Amino acid sequence: MDGAEHPGADILRARARAHAAELIAFRRDLHMNPELGREEFRTTSLLRERLVWAGLEPRVLPAGTGLICDIVPEGTPADTPLLAFRADIDALPIDDAKTEVAYRSTVPGRAHACGHDVHTSVALGTALVLAEAAESGRLRQPVRLVFQPAEEVMPGGALDVIKAGGLDGVGRMFALHCDPKVDVGRIGLRVGAITSACDRLVLSLDGPGGHTARPHLTTDLVSAVARMAADLPGAFGRRVDPRWGVSLVWGRIASGSAANVIPQHAELEGTVRCLELAGWREAPELLHELIARIAETYRAKWELTYHRGVPPVVNEAESVAQLDAAMHARFGGPRLTVVEDTEQSLGGEDFAWYLEKIPGALARLGVRSPGETGVRDLHQGTFDVDERAIGVGVELFCSLALEHARTL
Repeated sequence: MDGAEHPGADILRARARAHAAELIAFRRDLHMNPELGREEFRTTSLLRERLVWAGLEPRVLPAGTGLICDIVPEGTPADTPLLAFRADIDALPIDDAKTEVAYRSTVPGRAHACGHDVHTSVALGTALVLAEAAESGRLRQPVRLVFQPAEEVMPGGALDVIKAGGLDGVGRMFALHCDPKVDVGRIGLRVGAITSACDRLVLSLDGPGGHTARPHLTTDLVSAVARMAADLPGAFGRRVDPRWGVSLVWGRIASGSAANVIPQHAELEGTVRCLELAGWREAPELLHELIARIAETYRAKWELTYHRGVPPVVNEAESVAQLDAAMHARFGGPRLTVVEDTEQSLGGEDFAWYLEKIPGALARLGVRSPGETGVRDLHQGTFDVDERAIGVGVELFCSLALEHARTL
């Protein structure tokens, strides 16, 4: 992964590699001890302790999880915009299904199955290297590291950071997200929308239950909720512009407790995802209309709780160009492909809230071992990474801070 590099590249690489073993150990510790959104007290404490040991002054967010850490070179004018790097620190409520590694989760029903432990380790490594660069006089612009809680909790911990002043003084912001379809040593870039809008909805149905021998005297909620689950996604898809890429998918259905009893309550829970903002804005009103029509057929009372999630992450062109330049400078060469085009996904990502306010970009960090044929996909209990990706992320972020990023 060597290629044409800028002055100081050897120093940067040496400092990043000096922290490699520590960062891998740190990632494995997080992987073994995952914490859900707004419960990341242990993770926050470990980060704070290591940053303080490096001579930095991290600030824990008001709710007690997540933190912000600034690295400001001596003599920096007070109005100089900060360059920010964000990492999300929370885990997912699923079981770790890996059996072949010693660092699998020790907490039942909790796993770092989206790579947030990698993101966090990259940001920590970036802080350590840049703190050393600031002390030696090589860092010439102020930097902010944002260790954000609750990315997996809609509408996302990014709003907590913003409310706490995490964007005050920031001119540009970058983030990485693990991509198990991209080889380690590469990143995926895209100008414009790289993720999609994502909302969560809960549909409750109610009515008088009764004996299954007399369904005509009841509201048959099992049939009603089954019809909602089967028909609503298709009807919804036919009422919106197909170019919007709208997708309604159910993740939970619940009703009843006995074979011969028609229940009085049923629930559906799922997500709505949209490639375009227009579809995101129209979705709630249209769903209310379609649900009402189906519910009327079964004489069911209904209530839709629609939780606004996140808009798409829209990458700014200049920020993508800076990522491209930094990646090629660090790892590229005439025979190496280190940056590849990536598609817009239907996944939601609360980094979008930052980019609603300031320019920036999210890149996809390759975590697949070269030659590996299978894909350890995100949000699955088997997810894992090639840990060399941590060093790639650290060098990329540090290269941006030291050589390539322009915050104005």
